[in-house]
Amino acid sequence: MVGIFSLATGIPGPSGFGSASTAEQVTHGIDASHLTAIVTGGASGIGLETARVLALQKVHVVIAARNMEAATEAKQLILQGDENARVDVLKLDLCSMKSIKGFVDNFNALNLPLNLLINNAGIMFCPYQLSEDGIEVQFATNHIGHFLLTNLLLDKMKSTAKDTGIEGRIVNLSSVAHLHTYKEGIRFDMINDQASYSDKKAYEGANITVNSVHPGLIMTNLMRHSMFLMRILRMFTYILWKSVPQGAATTCYVALHPTLKGITGKYFLDCNEFEPSPFAKDEIMAKKLWAFSQKLVDSASKP
Repeated sequence: MVGIFSLATGIPGPSGFGSASTAEQVTHGIDASHLTAIVTGGASGIGLETARVLALQKVHVVIAARNMEAATEAKQLILQGDENARVDVLKLDLCSMKSIKGFVDNFNALNLPLNLLINNAGIMFCPYQLSEDGIEVQFATNHIGHFLLTNLLLDKMKSTAKDTGIEGRIVNLSSVAHLHTYKEGIRFDMINDQASYSDKKAYEGANITVNSVHPGLIMTNLMRHSMFLMRILRMFTYILWKSVPQGAATTCYVALHPTLKGITGKYFLDCNEFEPSPFAKDEIMAKKLWAFSQKLVDSASKP
């Protein structure tokens, strides 16, 4: 297990990596030329670094992003570093179920396999608002959007794993903030309740593994709704903050490292397994969340 001391010092944990490790370091020497990955939010921040490093290890990367101009610039940046990199860009707005379904149709039209799904995109600490589907926007983007996307891509991942014999991996970016939620965990009956909304607390059978990671504290566009507050916080906690290459390390480690073959249902911090909150291990709440999410998706899909 890792703790504040190892986070602050960068001392490696049991995996041989720690908070100071970069995405390139944790994937060094790995040949992933046989893999195809989708990276949501791959146009900026740690999503872009994840896409770049995966491409560097010869993964065929599909950048899924809302801002196509930024996604195209990200692709060009990756190609400048490696002209042989395989990178595609497709539009995806995780706040819109219509956009998610359109993205999946467009991806399937490429006739590519799918080995890795990196659910990286997210928003954080934003003012209260509803998505076009009538769902509180942080919950819609960070959870429901990726819930629907993953379910729509699951058959493709299953068939790829079956046809190739290669383990598929789903990596969900989370946050250590999941340790500080509403006291009851998820307020299922108040998801869209503006009066009780807290921008801080609202954040949060096949040969396929699914793991969650916390990238660490990184100053990226994710902080845009609380940039002033984050800059002040960083002044007093600077030793705990990471660079973007360090922030993408855990994602790339969990996505590509061979030592994690067959490891599933875990939570990783600084490239090492970490104990999640009791709510994260609550099977009853997990089942309730799944049913609740499916009901929301089904109701929003009705004409």
